[in-house]
Amino acid sequence: MSQPMQDTTPEVYSLNFQHLITEDDTPVDNLPSEKHQRLLTEPLYSSWAGPGKDRPVLAAANVGIFAQTRNPAIVPDMFLSLDVQVADDWWRKEHRSYFLGEFGKPPDLVLEIVSNTEGGGNTAKLQKYAWMRISFYVIFDPLRQVMDDVLTIYRLRDLGYERQDTPQFPPLKLGLTLWEGTFEGKHDTWLRWTDEHGVIIPTVKERADQEHQRAEQERQRAEQERQRGDEERRRADQEHQRAEQERLRAEQEYQRAERLAALLRQAGIDPNQ
Repeated sequence: MSQPMQDTTPEVYSLNFQHLITEDDTPVDNLPSEKHQRLLTEPLYSSWAGPGKDRPVLAAANVGIFAQTRNPAIVPDMFLSLDVQVADDWWRKEHRSYFLGEFGKPPDLVLEIVSNTEGGGNTAKLQKYAWMRISFYVIFDPLRQVMDDVLTIYRLRDLGYERQDTPQFPPLKLGLTLWEGTFEGKHDTWLRWTDEHGVIIPTVKERADQEHQRAEQERQRAEQERQRGDEERRRADQEHQRAEQERLRAEQEYQRAERLAALLRQAGIDPNQ
């Protein structure tokens, strides 16, 4: 009797990914880019309301995107993809990077942070991202090394990209802005996400600081109310004491008048005459 054929499709499918270099563990980034990558991913998970109810989001930094398994990955500094989820067994090689065939769609936005003139962010990558059909491509060039502007945004139109004047992405319910401030102890001009209303999406630390400030303001208001209450009670006590003093003076005047009347009566004088 012949044995039933075993389904080896998962194993064969997994073998197709074994030749790929999904990560090379080479530290090639720089400190400003690394901090920016974290600032552009963490708030989307910790503080953003999201694009809509029950719509998952994947925001990642320095992770390869594979359009085809036979070609090397292209690695943006950051990308955002809506309505996709990371596989439960994400340590499998075919799940450790962003394979368009696995996720079923390209990312919605990719972002490059220019730190030198070698990356080809405005040439080769521009063409590759357009070929992948990625809706938005953002180039942040703080030193204007390859671009005329600090922030350049492209939107996919037909087969290529066109410049977009505003840093808003209505389909994503997001925007970008340049923000001068301090992040992780470093003061600089940072690229920050905003919500669809233009409000900066805070980091988890900023949210904690805001909550602390609100709690401190509430404590101060409560203390002021307590002090006002104490002042009102002190004034009420003072009024009560003044009223009591007036009553005692009136009582003393009455008693003196009564004693005088008694002396007059003893002398045979009617005090009422």
